[in-house]
Amino acid sequence: MFFKSAKINEFRLWGLVFTLVGMGIMILGTAGIVLWGQAGKIVAGIFMIFGMISLLISVAVYFWAGMMSTSATMLECPECGRQTKMLGKTDRCMFCRTMLTLDPNQARDSSAEEINA
Repeated sequence: MFFKSAKINEFRLWGLVFTLVGMGIMILGTAGIVLWGQAGKIVAGIFMIFGMISLLISVAVYFWAGMMSTSATMLECPECGRQTKMLGKTDRCMFCRTMLTLDPNQARDSSAEEINA
């Protein structure tokens, strides 16, 4: 996968996508009034409802990401030295995207990798 980021940032990204899609649907709905006049008001109303549903989904996703963020494990990234949050046993640094883990079976010794390289 080309785009790799932390799990919390992925949830926030989906919240942003739902927000932008909802606003786009609402804008396209109002264009129905311009294109079809009086009949376009029905189209605009339908699109407004779908856009509002998308915006409500984005609020739920942002709320869910916020709740997960409060219970996330805080640790210092060994690569960049900044405080980052981690969900689950493995995650990525929110800043430098280094793989992080709390599971010793999945951990790699970076000093051994540097010697072998």
